[in-house]
Amino acid sequence: MGHAHHHDHKHNRAESRLGVAFLLTGVFMIVEAVGGLVFNSLALLADAGHMLSDVAALGLSWFAIRVGTRSPTERHTYGFRRTEILAALANGLALWAIVALIFYEAVHRFLVPEPVQGGGMLIVAGLGLAVNAIMAFLLFSTRQESLNLRGAYVHIVSDALGSLGAIFAAILILLTGEYRLDPAISVLVGLLILYSSWELIRESVHVLMEGVPRDLNIADVQKAMVDEHGVCCVYDLHVWIIGADVNGLSAHVVMSDDGASRTELLARLNAVLAERFHIHHVTIQLEETHELRVATKDLVCSEGTACKICAIPDDGS
Repeated sequence: MGHAHHHDHKHNRAESRLGVAFLLTGVFMIVEAVGGLVFNSLALLADAGHMLSDVAALGLSWFAIRVGTRSPTERHTYGFRRTEILAALANGLALWAIVALIFYEAVHRFLVPEPVQGGGMLIVAGLGLAVNAIMAFLLFSTRQESLNLRGAYVHIVSDALGSLGAIFAAILILLTGEYRLDPAISVLVGLLILYSSWELIRESVHVLMEGVPRDLNIADVQKAMVDEHGVCCVYDLHVWIIGADVNGLSAHVVMSDDGASRTELLARLNAVLAERFHIHHVTIQLEETHELRVATKDLVCSEGTACKICAIPDDGS
């Protein structure tokens, strides 16, 4: 009950901060777009386009949190926690789409430079950096709570990079009068955005592919289970990420012939998995013999989890 209350509190805090960030981003996106048009700055327009993706990303993240808290149904027995993972992936891909547009326009402006008003560009970009700093501060403490929130945070940080780039370009344009610096800085910012969003996309795909949580060593999980009194061997072990803050595990456990209580063994295994590895969604099939494992050749023991009986090849060789 305490865990559920803490989880709800974190979601409420994240939801409210996303709402504030959404409003700030939406207002300043309009300001920056107008500034980009008035001062003819690609860097500002690129940053405004990026902020448009931020508005969509923050709205999507907020929606994902709302949907993710819905209870499981007969059609979705795990609930809707994966919505946050899908939102994180969408956020990462949206960043790449924005970068593609920036690169396209940058090439055009390299070939045909256009005059840029550095002074106005500097003022708008400075305000943009201030707004991004406020939003980054709001989301900083919640960024590690889920991939979805990390995606929203990466959007904000990437936008701050865009504002920094625009400031740098404006200063150089005022000093040198070289208008090609505007698209040059835009390309550099685009490369930084690609770099910062790659890990988000990679982690989202990892979750959707039922990968093992990156902060968890499955060999340690196997050893902890085998070391429990009453366990002979563990096989067909799977660990995956269900959704934000929720990991799942399923395994076959062959009991040793020492008269251990099935109920007590299950309780101990659940306890060690929860306390040491923060795995709370556990499905374990207890077996008193090795017959099922032997009959199904694909269900093999991993290295280090097999007892002497399991270590003998099934064909007797």
